[in-house]
Amino acid sequence: MPTPTERVRRAERSSIRVMFNLAERHDGDLVRLEVGEPDFDTPEHVIDAAARAARVGETHYTSNAGLPACRRAISDTLAHDHGVEHDPDEIVVTVGGMEALHLATMATVGPGEELLAPGPTWPNYETQALLADGSFREVPMPAESGFDLEADRVIEAMSDDTAAVVLTTPSNPTGRVYDPAECRAVVEAAADHDAYVIADEVYLGLTYDGESEGIAAHTGHPDHVVTIGSCSKTYAMTGWRLGWLAADDHFVDRVLTVRESTTACASSVSQHAAIAALTGPQEPFREMYRAFQERRDLVVDRIAGIEGASCPRPEGAFYAFLDPGVDDDSLTIAKYLLEEHGVVLAPGDGFGESEPGRLRLSFANSMERLNEGFDRLEAGLDAY
Repeated sequence: MPTPTERVRRAERSSIRVMFNLAERHDGDLVRLEVGEPDFDTPEHVIDAAARAARVGETHYTSNAGLPACRRAISDTLAHDHGVEHDPDEIVVTVGGMEALHLATMATVGPGEELLAPGPTWPNYETQALLADGSFREVPMPAESGFDLEADRVIEAMSDDTAAVVLTTPSNPTGRVYDPAECRAVVEAAADHDAYVIADEVYLGLTYDGESEGIAAHTGHPDHVVTIGSCSKTYAMTGWRLGWLAADDHFVDRVLTVRESTTACASSVSQHAAIAALTGPQEPFREMYRAFQERRDLVVDRIAGIEGASCPRPEGAFYAFLDPGVDDDSLTIAKYLLEEHGVVLAPGDGFGESEPGRLRLSFANSMERLNEGFDRLEAGLDAY
């Protein structure tokens, strides 16, 4: 049997999926707090729009960039909600935010070049850099400041080999929202190095304690920012696989050249669903937002009540990056909590080298299940 290429051999499965797979094989009652997926169903008006599109024959290929109406809806939403200005022809509709990130990495990182990200950080960035024949480097942010972005640390790590920097705000796994001034400093330094900032803003619509403005809205170098977004988190549309990439027209042209040989285009039906989500009634999504905010407050209170445990206050997304206050590696702790106490969290070590021993807790679950999960978590840590 032929062996896989070196770039494929270097790729590793994330520890998030390790815990997901263990939970899937478990027979007992588990409180699942390891996966970042809204527990809400897609609202009816979005489903109805997709069904109508399918029934009238909107089931064919679209252009590589996506339906003009979908790109216009994304353009208007970026400008109105997040202060990011892009014409529709500067937007590519993608198969989820994941493909948008992959295309952005392929278009920026080449052999021998480097992708940087402040840590702790989502593990898929490293795999995507390796698949582009580049390398990945985490720049750890200090736990004592709650893992907030410190631009000087990222800027000091830049070199002539730096092709791009990924800034994820709100952050997965910490839930922190980066200071616009710090983001602006990173973009300016990237421009000086002729590099890009990939602004992973798939959680931007779930910002609780301040403005939800995009990184590209705060810089004099928007041509050096590639904005990534998605319907998955804010609109409860993970399974529809609908995201986007927004950048200047030269960058979009490069992306579309690659796109022809990958997925060609996003699902036509999903694009009609996205149009309905972005332009239709917003109250269902506001209700989800309020529920996530309420859950965030519960999580902060419950963690504060566990002796020895702590976490940075989540300002967005639906994650808490928990220091459980016990001395062991995070995968061992996570397996113990699953097997002995029936609560599933993601090992923090899977999010880079920053502060090993932490656990990522997703609060994309009901208040009842969150309280049950915290009861189990507290009992497990007490007994550890």
